[in-house]
Amino acid sequence: MPRVVVFDVVGGPDVLRIVDEPVVDPGAGEVRVRIEAFAVNPLDVMTRAGLPPTSAPLPHARLGVEGTGVIDAVGAGVDSWAVGDPVILAAVPDAHVRGSYAEYTTVPANLVVARPAGLGVVESAAVWVGYSTAYGALVETAGMRPADRVLVTAASGAVGRAAIQVANQIGAVPIAVTRRTAAVDELLAAGAAAVVATDREDLVDAVRRHTDGTGADITLDLVTGPGQRELAEATRPGGVLVPAGFLDARPTPPSADESRVLNRYRSFEHSTDPVVVRRMAAFLTAGVRLGALAPAIDAVFDLADVADAHRHVESGRRSGGKVVVTV
Repeated sequence: MPRVVVFDVVGGPDVLRIVDEPVVDPGAGEVRVRIEAFAVNPLDVMTRAGLPPTSAPLPHARLGVEGTGVIDAVGAGVDSWAVGDPVILAAVPDAHVRGSYAEYTTVPANLVVARPAGLGVVESAAVWVGYSTAYGALVETAGMRPADRVLVTAASGAVGRAAIQVANQIGAVPIAVTRRTAAVDELLAAGAAAVVATDREDLVDAVRRHTDGTGADITLDLVTGPGQRELAEATRPGGVLVPAGFLDARPTPPSADESRVLNRYRSFEHSTDPVVVRRMAAFLTAGVRLGALAPAIDAVFDLADVADAHRHVESGRRSGGKVVVTV
């Protein structure tokens, strides 16, 4: 029988176990996907460990909000997909029940997108969460336009790198923020127009220097926490601050400053909206075709070594690319 990764208690990577489960037939309006690879995201690690912002009902919870594979079966009323179509999962409702850490999963047919030509299986497994988050936050939420100066925090991470590429594809000017001077050259090579290394320079002063004294038009905050107040100061009056991450578990202080627009990004609002998903997919496909969007891969593991993949993510030794598990 097909293999599925589950966990019965929260804890370290060793709580993950592989079990055999029967294949589930797709219901009306659903498709079954034979998973070829999936990415390990920070949200998966936090859910497994019992950390906010999400939790999974136990026991026998599944993981995985990102993956790629081939349509294996279609449910009643589905005429947009055929068996054998290569697809990417655009959203996995109830990931604790049908997460992508498995050989098969079923999802609504309108929440898969065609795998872009030119992307291999490993790259396809690692592309959606980062690029849809960056696109959703910057384009759908902040209304990013050409020439906008866009400040991106946690720029060395997968979403941060995706945001740099998305900004460049639009014609905006990405300014990366990192805590490490050692990452500056790497981020410039990844497409950043400028890099602010906070271990050697003041964030606000550096951003104003790179924006002719005005501040960023859009700030993508992938960290949140206490540092958000300084990011608001680095954003020009009338600019947009988009909190879209949860890397800092400390509370984010409320702000009485109404001179900047605060637009929170919640991925589920877009990733489960078929209309927005179509726009995201079209943007992704065009970016891949043009060579503007290319996910970075850090390491690839086999399904049998999924616990090691989680250990690698938690180790902090990643180069900024995604960790992928092949099935």
